[in-house]
Amino acid sequence: MTTTTTTDVPGSERAAREPRARFRDLVAAEWLKHRSLRSTWIAYGATALAVIGFNTGIAYDTYSHWTLQVSKDRASFASDGIALQQVFSANAALLMALAIGAIGALTIIGEYSTGTIRTTFAAVPSRRSVMAAKAAVVTVVTTVFGAFVAGVSFIVTQAILDGRDAGVSIGDPGAFRVVLASALLAPVCALAGLALGAVIRHTASTMITSVVVILVLPLVFTDGRHWSAVVRHTLPYPAWLRLVEAGDSPTLFPWTTGGAWTVYVVWACAACAIAVTSVHRRDQ
Repeated sequence: MTTTTTTDVPGSERAAREPRARFRDLVAAEWLKHRSLRSTWIAYGATALAVIGFNTGIAYDTYSHWTLQVSKDRASFASDGIALQQVFSANAALLMALAIGAIGALTIIGEYSTGTIRTTFAAVPSRRSVMAAKAAVVTVVTTVFGAFVAGVSFIVTQAILDGRDAGVSIGDPGAFRVVLASALLAPVCALAGLALGAVIRHTASTMITSVVVILVLPLVFTDGRHWSAVVRHTLPYPAWLRLVEAGDSPTLFPWTTGGAWTVYVVWACAACAIAVTSVHRRDQ
């Protein structure tokens, strides 16, 4: 009689016994990666200081040169929405968009450049779940960052302008919209950077593409022609410009604030979809 001996395969048995990683475990792992890099927090800190500094400098310049303004301009300063324009300046918003877009891209590019992405996907074969967890962490962190920067900018700038009785409160018409639009610009640009990084996978190429999308395209497509204005309206930075405008849009081809909010939502959702699906069935 022949005796059949079963050979144990420890690796296979261990894989069979181990449960699949839950999504919250993946989120916790991605959060650990995100917060463990000192360079990430240095980048967040430098961006916050630069953005708040830009806004504070503009408000202080207005405060220090207030006596040079004629009485008519001084009376219409708040009513014309000029105080709201100084809550978050266009240069500060552009700086934040570029910096946060780069941080979002480096979230995935860093793993590709070091090769640790192979370890990640070996430990968790469900690549889409990994990228979804990464997108969730980036969204939450950058939303908190944007809310902090926009909130501090509002408090500081309006406190400075209050010295000339020209500040506004968060309850004034349009004030909360300016703060909210400025805060949400951060996660939109971060997710766009994450999507570009997941597709391109090279640091220099991703950074150049990010600059083109965020900075160059709004300059190329102007409001002078209808088709050009329509394309421009679909970009995140022009959408922010529309949301922080006081009153109706002064352009030849105006659009609504609802359309601008829609651009935010579409860009965020599309970026998440691209980031999650781009890693499926591709060699790492």
